[in-house]
Amino acid sequence: MLNYAVEVRDLQVVRGGNLVLPGISLRVPAGSVTGLLGPSGSGKTTLLRAIVGVQAVAGGEVRALGRPAGTPELRKRVGYVTQAPSVYADLTVRENLSYFARVLDAATGRVGAAIEAVDLGEQADQPVGTLSGGERSRASLATALLGEPELLVLDEPTVGLDPVLRRDLWNLFRRLAAAGSTLLVSSHVMDEADRCDELVLLREGRVVAEATPADLRARTGADRLDDAFLRLVES
Repeated sequence: MLNYAVEVRDLQVVRGGNLVLPGISLRVPAGSVTGLLGPSGSGKTTLLRAIVGVQAVAGGEVRALGRPAGTPELRKRVGYVTQAPSVYADLTVRENLSYFARVLDAATGRVGAAIEAVDLGEQADQPVGTLSGGERSRASLATALLGEPELLVLDEPTVGLDPVLRRDLWNLFRRLAAAGSTLLVSSHVMDEADRCDELVLLREGRVVAEATPADLRARTGADRLDDAFLRLVES
């Protein structure tokens, strides 16, 4: 059994002539919900793209589930949800999932299971273009769940959602982890950090800390995690 679902060593990424990630290293424990936190522009999306194998890298090594990132065999084992909804507006939720199930060669029964997992049963036969922003985000998440991924990479999945939907999504993330999946969830909302098993704090392309929420509090002497983050970056 893998101890780490993701291992990044000395990763360098250059974009637009700028060194966005200057040689960072980190590990994501298998079976955990790990939060990738940091302000906008800190390099979170670039790092996630490298982990799923869709980002050109200038140096270093990225491995997912023990294999080099982007290896063809990982396509069914790694789910990726981008910030922008990745579903077709003119198709219904069910039609979208049926299409992606064929692409992924997923079992037919996975469509209904994925719809129920993201609580879109009542909207299943609505065109995606008629859904709210939060519902579209959940439809995108449902497509990533079709293949029952071992590693689920989520780029700010709760942005723009109301507190009730955010809570419900995090409850779903916990259930997925309890069932054996590893989740890497990026956010710039520090109050989501307490919902994670492990935290990776990123600032200006550099890893400021890798720790559990409890360890981060103990290390900084701060009760609030946003205060802990500020103390780390100002020290």
